[in-house]
Amino acid sequence: MAKWTTTDIPDQTGRTAIVTGANSGLGFETATALAAKGARVVLAVRDLDKGKAAAERIIADTPAARVELQRLDLGSLAQVRAAAEELKAAHPRIDLLVNNAGVMYPPKQYTADGFELQFGTNHLGHFALTGLLLEHLLPVHGSRVVTVSSVGHRIRASIHFDDLNLDKKYSKLEGYGQSKLANLLFTYELQRRLAAAGQDTAALAAHPGGSNTDLGRHLPAVIRVPAMQLFSQSAAMGALPTLRAGTDPAARGGQYYGPGGVGGLSGHPVLAESSKQSHDTEIARRLWEVSEDLTGVSYSLN
Repeated sequence: MAKWTTTDIPDQTGRTAIVTGANSGLGFETATALAAKGARVVLAVRDLDKGKAAAERIIADTPAARVELQRLDLGSLAQVRAAAEELKAAHPRIDLLVNNAGVMYPPKQYTADGFELQFGTNHLGHFALTGLLLEHLLPVHGSRVVTVSSVGHRIRASIHFDDLNLDKKYSKLEGYGQSKLANLLFTYELQRRLAAAGQDTAALAAHPGGSNTDLGRHLPAVIRVPAMQLFSQSAAMGALPTLRAGTDPAARGGQYYGPGGVGGLSGHPVLAESSKQSHDTEIARRLWEVSEDLTGVSYSLN
């Protein structure tokens, strides 16, 4: 079977893509590839200076690229709402939303709204953003929402409904696992709701395997250095599953893409399997309801 690469991305001319966390790593590579194929790409970033530098790099490689900036701080629901309003005003139609931004293994921290940083940023911020932008995705034939999860959704991962902030006993590993499991539960539940409402918009997920990006900056050097050397691939390779989920005409809602190599850590993108827990519809339904309550964002899919 042929290995899927960026050359397989169809022409994206006329399409608008929003990529969160697009100033570096996987998000930057995702945005770069989409822009090179003709998409109008919005770099939704927390730091506008870094976003501007990223946009300049993309344009240097593809002078005709259409790249725009949007300030987005997923750790503040008020700022997510403000960004969503600005995005909707500027982009009447949205073809692709890539929920890529994230944090991994930070010291115990909270978002502006008091949520544990990983759960609040990786899941709740993207849950709110997607719900707020959905009205500009639903009318667009073939529109997609791609949320980036991780192999970490299998590692000491569960949704701690009685302690979502992990205040009783904080673990960086469990916090990250909870947030990445939430990404998948959200994707599958969103797809079920879209299908039940007869909507054409599709929700998919992807994971980058082991990718050499700044996401691992909170890992101790004694672990980070050998891990990056032995088990990681480039950010450009790590972005391929996201790009395939977002652009492959054969991709379908509810699918999950990841590297096809040993352990799903490296290689070209293929359909991947997620944990049994990620497909638990009762957990997904409960998480959805809790997320609506915590963010104040309700989805209208009729």
